[in-house]
Amino acid sequence: MKITGQLLKMRTALDSTIQYYLTLNKQEILLNDLINKKISLSFLNMIHCIRCGRETTKSYHQGFCYPCFKTAPETDDCILKPELCKAQEGISRDMEWARKHCLQEHIVYLAISSNLKVGVTRLSQVPTRWIDQGASSAIKIAKTPNRNIAGQIEVNLKKHFADKTNWRNMLTNKIDKSIDLREQKEKAQELVKKDLSSYFINNNDEVLDLNYPVLKYPEKVKSFSFDKESSISGTLIGIKGQYLIFDDGLVLNIRKHNGYEIELTI
Repeated sequence: MKITGQLLKMRTALDSTIQYYLTLNKQEILLNDLINKKISLSFLNMIHCIRCGRETTKSYHQGFCYPCFKTAPETDDCILKPELCKAQEGISRDMEWARKHCLQEHIVYLAISSNLKVGVTRLSQVPTRWIDQGASSAIKIAKTPNRNIAGQIEVNLKKHFADKTNWRNMLTNKIDKSIDLREQKEKAQELVKKDLSSYFINNNDEVLDLNYPVLKYPEKVKSFSFDKESSISGTLIGIKGQYLIFDDGLVLNIRKHNGYEIELTI
């Protein structure tokens, strides 16, 4: 069976094993059903902006054409650096968008994906954000009324905790299982400025453990890109984060290829 369509970030659902769905041409495919089966994806040499739909020769910021990259609120500086958000001051590329995304409750969290890291996401994006990052476990440490304050807490903690995921270690499941997230949360509260510690969550220390549909983790991985090769095929042995993992160690980052027109052969 062949299905063509535009790649978009996989939809996920929390379950005993994370469920992954890929939508192509309005057809939703449960990718978990394709584990241990041979599949191929071929690039059809077209990229469309995921915001305005125009055709573009190059994708910026995971799916945008250059004009949208320069003007869209989804690509503003505060997306990568929440502490730069000024929506609380009425300043944004699009205030209507900011009210829905920046001026909402945010969570500062600690997660283990490769190493221990600190991150920020909207409350409504928990646990989706953790799944997209391939976290094996995570804990909420603070809740704030907007993105800016969450970013300030993250900046404080980045002096002591990493804020990036080593994607190779995440995909080979090289995880430090000795880390106690509850202990690290206590440590984090002691490290932030006193005026920010009031946002910490003191009545809930729940740790969420996440299980991914992976038959066997490869010893080594190599990233595949449609910008360099036209197709990828092999036996799908797992899905983690936003990556498809193939039996030969090749991994495809679906989110990186937002807007790419592809043909999926099952």
